[in-house]
Amino acid sequence: MKKKKIGMALLIGGLGILCGCGASAVNGKSADQIKVSEVQAGASVHDPTLVMGEDGTYYLFGSHMEAAKSTDLQHFTSFASGVNGSNPLFDNLFDEKKEAFSFTGKNVDGGYAVWAPDVIYNESMKKWVMYFSTSYDYRTSNICMATADTIEGPYTYQKTILYSGFTTQTIQNTNLYEVLGEHADVSRYLSANGYQNLLYPNCIDPTVFYDKDGKMWMSYGSWSGGIFLLEMDQATGLPIYPVASKDKETDPYYGTYLIGGMHASCEGSFIEYREETGYYYLFVSYGQLVANGGYQIREFRSKEVSGPYVDASGETFGRTSNQEEVGVKLIGNYQLPNQKTACLSPGHCSVFVKEDKTIYLAYHQRFDNGTEYHEPRVHQMFMNKEGWLVVAPFATSTETLNDKGYQEKEVAGKYYYVNHGTDISDTIVEAEELILKKDGSIIKGETKIGTYATDDEKPFITLEIDSIVYQGAIVEMLDDASNETLCFSAIGTNNESIWGVLYR
Repeated sequence: MKKKKIGMALLIGGLGILCGCGASAVNGKSADQIKVSEVQAGASVHDPTLVMGEDGTYYLFGSHMEAAKSTDLQHFTSFASGVNGSNPLFDNLFDEKKEAFSFTGKNVDGGYAVWAPDVIYNESMKKWVMYFSTSYDYRTSNICMATADTIEGPYTYQKTILYSGFTTQTIQNTNLYEVLGEHADVSRYLSANGYQNLLYPNCIDPTVFYDKDGKMWMSYGSWSGGIFLLEMDQATGLPIYPVASKDKETDPYYGTYLIGGMHASCEGSFIEYREETGYYYLFVSYGQLVANGGYQIREFRSKEVSGPYVDASGETFGRTSNQEEVGVKLIGNYQLPNQKTACLSPGHCSVFVKEDKTIYLAYHQRFDNGTEYHEPRVHQMFMNKEGWLVVAPFATSTETLNDKGYQEKEVAGKYYYVNHGTDISDTIVEAEELILKKDGSIIKGETKIGTYATDDEKPFITLEIDSIVYQGAIVEMLDDASNETLCFSAIGTNNESIWGVLYR
């Protein structure tokens, strides 16, 4: 598969550099027949959480007090922007007390950090509740709670609920003694160098969700000690601190450890329970959140809300794991022939499920254009035969699943193929040609590299490539330039995700 490092020459219209771009004897357009898309101008929301309002409008809330809305999940319009008192998203965040910043102050760059909000409607409180972070540096942070009567706000800061990065001098400015008791032993959180951030979380990136029994939980954390989980009190929207827990992986203040730690890159957690499989799906981002940082989206799952969360190979991401090898890599850096510039550093995702059970993945996306500009993307996800969620290759538009499935002859043709691999790097994967033949064989160049099989009753596809089995779904959809395509998206037992796009 062709790969390149960021910084090489941009693809000019995505033409002429793919393997074998000339005409093919099988169905499928050559690269010079494919319309090319530009980077779309619009709202720019980092770390987006996707929520539906009372009237069916979709909302994205992101870092830096950015918020946008949409009626079609494709075109978003900003309605709040900028970390300042004139932003209509909050009514008291920058009042005289500035209570949300009383522990963290300004960040190391000299401004106020308001990061990675999650918004949920709390039925018990009859309020929209926003959980967000303020931060000083990579370990000194806190998670705050705000409420509003309408989804657009204004939100009123209510309370700071979790603190990290404290020292023996600043711990008195947190709620630890309030939670654990006036004479609690807090030495486990401290060392000669200050806060034990390799074992305990950086308190940012909160997301709140309901489990199969209707209980409310919050997952959070970024790098540092990993991702943690706390049960929440629906009546108040506040944590239920597990002070009396005897579970060795459950801290009396921070809750249950899930994955990561030792300052390995892992952040932006989101957990979604799916009744149809009985699994909790945990999504996180690896890498660094810049264009050349190898940012990417990984997937784990568990039958229990508190884990263990494992990947397609059956492994979890522990404190001593080889990080690149664990977690299904759903999306990394890639370029398909319809894209003028490669897509880079996708990440910090959220999941939204409509009443008809359509599942969407929202995340921010950078591009290989020499800047850090980013835009929100919303892609539909589908369940494969093994109960893993796979991601459609293109942003949602009019895609449909065939209820009756497919025969091999219906999907045969020339595909532009991307294997996202499992690396954490700035490498861009360029699409290459792969032929799916009517006899069920897979051809690369002149060589047979595997086989595939479809399902007559459901839109499933099973591909075996180089002795690795990938289970996926087939979807008919438009790409970003409105080209008609037939696509497959599949996950392998090696934690790799693969995409195939046939241009009709």
